[in-house]
Amino acid sequence: MNILKGVGDFFAMDIGTTSLRIVQLSGEASRGWSLQRYAYVPVDERTIQDSSDLGRKKFQDIVMNAVKQAGIRTKNIAIGLPAGRTFTSIVEVDNQDPKDLIKTVKYQLDQYIPMAADEAKADYVVLGTSPNDPKKAEVLVSSTAKTYAESMLDMVEAMGLNVVAMEPEPLAMARALMPMGAVDARMIVDLGERSTDLVVVFQGAPRLVRSIPGGFQSLVKAVASALSIKEDQARQFILKFGLAQDKLEGKIFQALDPTLEGFSSELTKSVLFFQNKYTNVKVGGIVLSGFAEIIPFIAEYIEAKTDVPTLQGNPWQMVRVSPEQQNALINVASEFAVAIGLAERSNA
Repeated sequence: MNILKGVGDFFAMDIGTTSLRIVQLSGEASRGWSLQRYAYVPVDERTIQDSSDLGRKKFQDIVMNAVKQAGIRTKNIAIGLPAGRTFTSIVEVDNQDPKDLIKTVKYQLDQYIPMAADEAKADYVVLGTSPNDPKKAEVLVSSTAKTYAESMLDMVEAMGLNVVAMEPEPLAMARALMPMGAVDARMIVDLGERSTDLVVVFQGAPRLVRSIPGGFQSLVKAVASALSIKEDQARQFILKFGLAQDKLEGKIFQALDPTLEGFSSELTKSVLFFQNKYTNVKVGGIVLSGFAEIIPFIAEYIEAKTDVPTLQGNPWQMVRVSPEQQNALINVASEFAVAIGLAERSNA
């Protein structure tokens, strides 16, 4: 969701459930990127959710301290919009000149978004001719409530920053995690604290975007309940032992299995939905991100359940990182997919 293009240097900010991630890159997609500046700041969840004037001021101070800590000088910023606050879909319209395509989509916008067109901030990207029907073109439509978009703009601009782009987090995440050179479709899955974002990418463009209720906290609660332990300890057990059946008598696996069974079923449904629409395209792999990137043996579990090759992703795959930066980021590197994807946006 662009607001402006071609404005020179910018940095990216991803506001997570319990932390703030900031990234500034140099370079370009064709030659690779270099990590210039970054910041990772844990933030109390209540502070992020506090919409009062005092709460906003506190959060703004945290952001500006993080920007200062990172040594960022540009005022231009790209920000991510949570999947729960956005609606993204791929629609098909009669193939025509791209400008006429966008006019058609704008005219029919009420058909494609779950709110009145005059209450939405929407953007459109022509993906090209539909793989199913040469007479049709595919257009990615992404929208958010106008009140929410304006609220975010006001908050960021009050810090003296210039918002150059706003983008749904799943699209940014997919940009960072899509395996290089893949010719078939890939499903990118990001397991967050409370929800899971899913994007199927084919021919360099998102073709299916979903947000699945339930995230890492669901797994934590399942283990805490099954083992009668505190959630902090359950979290540690999951991240340390994962789905290893020879650890703690397999109790972690047994506690997680029902929840992950349902989770894997949702992934399978998404694969089938995509392949029913794109009948000649195979989903060649699942790429895991977020907590799914660091839970031991979860990739093997999902692959067994979905029958689709599954691996942990690497959002840093196109980013050169110094040894010092790598050491500093080692414990939180998996959380940067959205921030990196935002920073890898074309600035042309």
